Amino acid sequence: MFHLQSLELLHWDYCQRVSLPLDGAIITIAGPNGSGKTTLLDALRTLLGLECSGGRTYKTYARHANAETAWLRAVVDNRPRSRQNSSRPFASSLLYADQVTLACRIERQGGDWVRRYLISDGVHEIEELATRSERDWLGVEAWRKRLEAAGLTRAIGRVLALEQGQTDRLCELSPKELLRLVFEVFGDQEVLDRYEQARSHQQQLTQEVDKAAQELAHTQAQLSDLANRVTSYRLREAKIKERERLATEVLPVMRWREARDKTTLDARELHRQRLFAAADARALTDQRAALLGLFAAQEAAKARLVALETDKREARAAFDTAREAERPVELLAKREDELRALADVESDAAALAARTQALAAEQARLRGDYTRISDKADRAQAQLAELAGKKLPPAPPEVAPMKRALDEAGIAHHFVADCIDIADEAWRAAAEGLLRPSRWVVVLKARSDEGRAFDIAARQRYRHYVVSDTAAAGAAPAGSVLAALKVTAPLPSWLLRQLGGIRCVASTEEGSRVGGEWITADAYYRDGRGGRSVFVEPRDHQFGANAIASRRASLEAEVTRLDGELTRIAKAQSEVERQLKDAQRAAQGHKAAQELSERAQDFAEARARLPALKQARAEASTRMTTLDGEHDRVLRDATRNEQAYEAAQLRLRDGEKAAAERARDHAARRTALKAASAESRSQRERFPASWITPAALAALNEEFENAHQAGIRARHVEQELETGVWETDASVIDRHARMSAQVHEQEAQLSDRRASNEMARIAAFNARERYIDVLRATVRRYKKNVAELGELAGVAAEAQVPHLDNDDTVLAQAGLHVKFNFDGKGEVGLNDGEASGGQQVLKSLILLVGLMKDDESAGGFVFIDEPFAHLDVRNIQLVGHFLRSTRAQYLLTTPITHNVEVFEPSEITLVTSKKPRGERWAPPIAVLARRAEKSEYA
Repeated sequence: MFHLQSLELLHWDYCQRVSLPLDGAIITIAGPNGSGKTTLLDALRTLLGLECSGGRTYKTYARHANAETAWLRAVVDNRPRSRQNSSRPFASSLLYADQVTLACRIERQGGDWVRRYLISDGVHEIEELATRSERDWLGVEAWRKRLEAAGLTRAIGRVLALEQGQTDRLCELSPKELLRLVFEVFGDQEVLDRYEQARSHQQQLTQEVDKAAQELAHTQAQLSDLANRVTSYRLREAKIKERERLATEVLPVMRWREARDKTTLDARELHRQRLFAAADARALTDQRAALLGLFAAQEAAKARLVALETDKREARAAFDTAREAERPVELLAKREDELRALADVESDAAALAARTQALAAEQARLRGDYTRISDKADRAQAQLAELAGKKLPPAPPEVAPMKRALDEAGIAHHFVADCIDIADEAWRAAAEGLLRPSRWVVVLKARSDEGRAFDIAARQRYRHYVVSDTAAAGAAPAGSVLAALKVTAPLPSWLLRQLGGIRCVASTEEGSRVGGEWITADAYYRDGRGGRSVFVEPRDHQFGANAIASRRASLEAEVTRLDGELTRIAKAQSEVERQLKDAQRAAQGHKAAQELSERAQDFAEARARLPALKQARAEASTRMTTLDGEHDRVLRDATRNEQAYEAAQLRLRDGEKAAAERARDHAARRTALKAASAESRSQRERFPASWITPAALAALNEEFENAHQAGIRARHVEQELETGVWETDASVIDRHARMSAQVHEQEAQLSDRRASNEMARIAAFNARERYIDVLRATVRRYKKNVAELGELAGVAAEAQVPHLDNDDTVLAQAGLHVKFNFDGKGEVGLNDGEASGGQQVLKSLILLVGLMKDDESAGGFVFIDEPFAHLDVRNIQLVGHFLRSTRAQYLLTTPITHNVEVFEPSEITLVTSKKPRGERWAPPIAVLARRAEKSEYA
């Protein structure tokens, strides 16, 4: 068994929070009466799942603290108790640390106090235990079983629960009382009580059973025949009633109800469609108004384009005029600069040669640039010419061989690029970017062609997917990329799922808020891996007829840009060639300084006029550029308006056609519903009101489920009545009722008597067979304990085993006689007046410790209230020597008025004090620990 090492109380009685060491063999609790000595023992009893002393309970102590929760926590020793037995006390609870924490939590629940227990490996504070899950806490019965497995047996528990004053007066008991106490502690008295009860029952019931059984046998034979006839008669009557009910009530009502429910559902559906039709009508009105708005915007855009074209022509003419006026003056100014640069080096032959070489190199570079850009312009012009007359952009080079091979093999297919158009141009950039990797995926029409298609793709080394798992594009989720597309043929299933799952958002900020996969109009795409731009240049657009327009516009812009670049290079070439000729002439003797002097007046006039001419040309260029941009913007708007107008016309036409079809269908269904409703009302008037209440209809539905099942049941009942053999005499019911009552009465009486007799027989048999040997073993065990404890105390103690036999009189007169021999003065009995006060206490302690001593579980602890009362110094020393000589742990109480010798055996002394009047909490408990004795060899 385990030993106590420490105890902590929180809100227990008047203790606010107290931590006490108990790691000693003998702990003395000293203090005046009423200072809380028994309170500490009751705290340990509560922690161990035992009852408190003096009629008090743990609820009494919890209420005194006036707190919602009280805690009791103890740390106990979990080390093996002996070398022979290496098992730890709490090994059965899977706890193997040297110390184990036991805790009791007492809390208020619904106005009452409830205690729960927890056991944990190691040392844990109350604050840590308070965080444990409720699944870890145990009830008191489970707790007692845990502690019993750890060595706190039922016998030890009963000893620990002895009332104050009983522990030191055990020797005053009579032999009968002592034997009864031994039997109660070791649980044998319960067997005696059960035996007495069994004997009483058996004697009362044995003589009554046989006669009742004979009387019942004849009556049961007659009742069995009548019961069969009654069952047949009642079953026939029930089936006749069921047939009539099915024919007149169930089938007509259920058929009427099913028809009425169908009519109701049709009416609701018709009403829902009417609401949809009204919404569609409003939508058509809005579409007509929007169409008018688009037409007006289109006409306004056309007028604006005409005006802008006129303004462009005028601005172009003004720019050309300004440019023509500026050009000769600019050339004259540049000529002056060239002559000045040449004049600076013409006198130095080396510098003139270097300038000539630099100009020649620049001339060569410009020729190379002109050739390179001219080649780009030619390629762009060729690409532009290739688009002429085509409805779709051309495919890359690797697609044509693959298509040709599939056609030659007879494999029906199409490409993703062939069956997708952009329905909403605002999302073209997003769609083009997402679909760019999937443009040339091959979509097979038949799954059976998959193997041959894979073989062709492998030979062609075709790097795009070949797919046979396809699906038609149904209704696209609103706001998805798929909703912005027009799909004319099946697509790969994975591509449809991907496009349907990507949301179109107005900005990246909105996309971050909504989460998931999304894309903006300018093709910034976010998926599970992160975000990136998938923008595709307009010249690379692929899907739909507008892709041709985008490519053409992009190529035209590229050609225009390259033409401008060629013009700039040609102009630069002309200037370099002129400067090179001047340098060559200067090398031949022509003087640039002389020409500067001769044309000085012309150069001065040109310098004076040039700023004004440049300003005029810049203003004309700005106006022309502004009008070009405005014209392009209006042209794009006009193109979009025209496309939107055509799409709106198509949607309006389709909507008007669908609305007309729905109106015709609605009228036909409304006429049919009116006829069905009139027929339902006519049928309802023929039924009684009680048949068609909601409760009655619900019961019919629960019983038969529907009219079809009811019809099946009706046919089955009719067949049973026609083919079965039935009882038709109604008098058998009364005859059976009278005989049944008689038989039931006899059976009940006989059953009660048999049960009582069997219980008495089993109890008497078990008691006679087992309990006498158990009693003898208990007494022998107690005798051995007393003898061993007497040797420890220096007293010869012997318990005489009483005569126990299977006889009530012998058992009632049996008693346990114990003899003691102090100092060789002769034997004395339990309470014969021949022993001194100290000897009386020592006898009581031997009897007490013998009740809880267990050789299989060494150690343990005992609570003893005031064992040194009325003892002199010598007897106190004897009792202390006895306590130290045992292997148990003792918690003793003593008033502070005793001789100081009472503290001599104590290793730890706890000193309690009374709570001052008016204070909520009692003073702290003082702790005195004996200093360990030094070895003589230290």
